Amino acid sequence: MIFFSDFDGTLTKEGRELTRDFFDILDLIKTHGHELVIVSGRSLSWGHFFLTHFPLRACIMEGGGVILYVDDNGEIVQKPLVSQSEIDRLATFTTNLKDHFPGIPMSADSFGRLTDRAIEFHLMDAEWINDVENFMNLNKINFSKSNVHINFWAGEISKYLGVIQFMEKFRTDLKENDCWFFGDAPNDQSMFELFYNSVGVSNIHHCLERLSFKPRIILEGPENAGPKGVLNYIKGLC
Repeated sequence: MIFFSDFDGTLTKEGRELTRDFFDILDLIKTHGHELVIVSGRSLSWGHFFLTHFPLRACIMEGGGVILYVDDNGEIVQKPLVSQSEIDRLATFTTNLKDHFPGIPMSADSFGRLTDRAIEFHLMDAEWINDVENFMNLNKINFSKSNVHINFWAGEISKYLGVIQFMEKFRTDLKENDCWFFGDAPNDQSMFELFYNSVGVSNIHHCLERLSFKPRIILEGPENAGPKGVLNYIKGLC
């Protein structure tokens, strides 16, 4: 069995805090011989952090734009899932975006991103956010919101496409029914729409009405918020 999971708000408490529950999840999955793959909107550089600090074999970062994995020699390999021309188009657009909107609050980890960029939307008012999103639409740039960022990219990127390409490369032995996904945010919707075993931790209720596609299973109560919900649900599967 393999568990795919969003990171912020799903494996972290209230968006950012790592708790004992996260490490209990790692221990539980490892003890039962299963695998955890983090699927996050965070940057490529965060993927390197995950693979060097936690017992993980692979992760899918930048909203599905790049897979990172540890090869047989113990080296971290990164595999972008969009073309170089789209990566270059994104770089050009990002320069234009910053020129058009002086002072736009790019995320602190934007320098470590390859296939997408991120904006700290909580530092912006609603009108500014709307203007930025209209500018992206005008330039045919895709975007989505996580708990902390507006992520934007060129080309076809989604968590679902990243997961499918991961399965085709690394886990052809498993069927989709052997896999589970946990999430809590709008940028998890591709997984909620297309992945049957999708679970929303209880803090997803803050954005549930805004989701076009909802997880098949929605956990309830504060005892199932964030990593507590993931841990409780996995205990029932292992």
